[in-house]
Amino acid sequence: MTDAKTLHFGVFEVTAPQVGGTFSWAHPRSRSADFLDPQHWIHIARVLEDAGFDFLFFAGGYGYPLVDGDLPEIAATKGINFSAIDPDYLLPLLAQHTDTLGFVVTMSTGLEHPAQLARRFATLDHLTGGRVGWNIVTGASQNAVADVFGQDEIVPHDTRYAMAAEYVELAARLWEQGWDDDARIMDRDAGVYARREGVHPIVFEGEHYRSRGYFGAPPSPQRTPVLFQAGTSPAGRAFAARNAECVFVQATTPARTAAAVADIRRLAADRGRDPRAVKLMAGLTVFVGETEADAQRYEAEFDAMQTDEIVASLYAGNTGIDLLALDPDKTLHQVLEQGGPVGQMGTSNIERFLGENAPTVREILDQLRGRGTRGFRLVGDPVQVADGIERLAAETDLDGFLLEPVFEPADLEDFGRLVMPILRERGRLRAGVPGNTLRSRVTERPGHDRLGDAHPVLAD
Repeated sequence: MTDAKTLHFGVFEVTAPQVGGTFSWAHPRSRSADFLDPQHWIHIARVLEDAGFDFLFFAGGYGYPLVDGDLPEIAATKGINFSAIDPDYLLPLLAQHTDTLGFVVTMSTGLEHPAQLARRFATLDHLTGGRVGWNIVTGASQNAVADVFGQDEIVPHDTRYAMAAEYVELAARLWEQGWDDDARIMDRDAGVYARREGVHPIVFEGEHYRSRGYFGAPPSPQRTPVLFQAGTSPAGRAFAARNAECVFVQATTPARTAAAVADIRRLAADRGRDPRAVKLMAGLTVFVGETEADAQRYEAEFDAMQTDEIVASLYAGNTGIDLLALDPDKTLHQVLEQGGPVGQMGTSNIERFLGENAPTVREILDQLRGRGTRGFRLVGDPVQVADGIERLAAETDLDGFLLEPVFEPADLEDFGRLVMPILRERGRLRAGVPGNTLRSRVTERPGHDRLGDAHPVLAD
């Protein structure tokens, strides 16, 4: 391999029965059904830190699959993207049991005012010592969320991104401009907590959000959490180019992922940003064993647990489309012809199956079985997996991967024990820890803890 750049590794998790809209919690190797037990997460966090992972990433949201306006039976019986708790409350606990591992949590831009979210993340950044990131989403399973929150209709896709742009800008101004660096002085002798002239009102008048007042949370180690974003629709890419420091790119084929990576870097450069400063990562499911035969056995056992009904439940929750209600011999264009919901939910997972060489619904079901919303898949012994990671990085120009567990924590333990040492020997993992904040870690720049005034969200 000629590309010897440092690669970053996170783990994609949910505080739910299992990851990725696939069925695995009932397998004997899996302990993910213990997601309500804090010791389960403490163990995983320690495993990841010891192995050298950069962060633990939690997806989240209020949505769930809907078919014909109701929760499908299989979503409840198999736990397919249904039943979860809020992950953000775990972060302070996990920070107490780790020293360097970062934590990224997903919060939507459409459910509360930016000032509420800003204070929550300032709190988390303080309690984790500057090791927190925000995965910015405009929503997921929007039809279910609209019902839960009593909304009459889904907010249009591009409108959600326009709202999100204002949302992030206001939050960043509260974090970065509400306090001078030396405003909080805590002078016991003088009895002075803060310099009044160092605390500034934030006035924001947007189309969707307004704010006039002071941000009461004191500046945290990073002030602004590291900004992650996980949408690769056209609107999502444009949003990422302006806002995101790390982008979770949908992994389909290496060629299509490479095209998405190149486009986001181009858009970032158009915004005056260093395209290499934006870290792009994709999901990765790994079946690894001491031998190739062990890995293949794990894969076969997982695949045998998946069904068309599981695939359809997951896809309906993400896109609003029930694949089992369609003609299996036709493409998704039949939904367009019927005036379906294409374009307002899960656009990345719809557009990938449209176009000139679009697969049939039967082919989509076959392709997604065992994959769900998961990214790339690698199967093999430790060297084969390490080789595959390097090959994917070279073919796509990705900066790293988020492991999507299947039989957790066993597969995370196996990856940390078997694969990470090989990647470290090959110079793929950073040498040492350049600072203790998550931002300094992912940027590989010692002391680079702050977002910086040159970031487009503040400079525009």
